[in-house]
Amino acid sequence: MAGRKGVVQISEIANSVLDPVLARRAGINTTLLGMWDDIVGPDFAECTRPEKIKWPRRASQDDGFQPGTLTIACEGARAVFLAHTQDQLIQRLNSMFGFPAIDRVTIIQKPVSDRNRHAKKAPELRPDDKKRLADMVSDIDDPKLREALTRLGSGVLGGTKGRR
Repeated sequence: MAGRKGVVQISEIANSVLDPVLARRAGINTTLLGMWDDIVGPDFAECTRPEKIKWPRRASQDDGFQPGTLTIACEGARAVFLAHTQDQLIQRLNSMFGFPAIDRVTIIQKPVSDRNRHAKKAPELRPDDKKRLADMVSDIDDPKLREALTRLGSGVLGGTKGRR
């Protein structure tokens, strides 16, 4: 998209729309969501999600800033292990914010991701479909792109059984 200053990325537009809504509803922003995997690390990336940040009420505008409490959803027994890393987690969060924004973490146990639970395995292709798909992607130099297109093609061609 072109704007006054030239090209604007769609993520900037989305962030400008989503950040006020997330801030009002949950006290979080898209930066925190986008960096979450890096903040919690690989041990907790798949089983946790930031839920909300609760900021203390200020009696007046003259009151100084007080850090908030981040509520994290965590799956099952992983919550116990996450609790042991709270100090590190608070340090990483405050590094991301650039100031001491969080002083406490509350962990609630609940399901977080269903990404892998409902993933269906691509159906086995017939030999002629496999060959046709291999021919289609044979000219693609990038191996990751070729692999992704092969997975996509397998899903498309495998999903057409019974419609021929």
